[in-house]
Amino acid sequence: MAKEFLYRGKTLEELKKLDVREFAKLLSSRKKRSVLRQSERIESFVKSCRKKIEKSKKIRTHLRDIIIVPQLIGMTINIHSGKEFGPVSITQEMLGHYLGEFVLTRKKVEHSSPGIGATRSSAALSVK
Repeated sequence: MAKEFLYRGKTLEELKKLDVREFAKLLSSRKKRSVLRQSERIESFVKSCRKKIEKSKKIRTHLRDIIIVPQLIGMTINIHSGKEFGPVSITQEMLGHYLGEFVLTRKKVEHSSPGIGATRSSAALSVK
């Protein structure tokens, strides 16, 4: 039997009925402040996402500082990483996190073997 998802004691159906400002009361202080200051921006983002889904368009955004609210659950959003758009499907566990947390802006450094001219000893070798 699957465990029922609860966020701060509320089920997903109860959370989806809440307004953005009411959902902010369940968040920690820093994120609550962010949501309350950006409530209109978040609501317009959710509304534009719904319109794009109805038209079966991809959702692409540069807004990495938007906090994930219950109305976004189940959507797949392409978030800009600074170079390209990375697809992120929003799940229940992501509630209260920033969109930008799920698309990395830096890649892992991968070093390969050094090439000719990388060290003083390789300069003495003949180049073929």
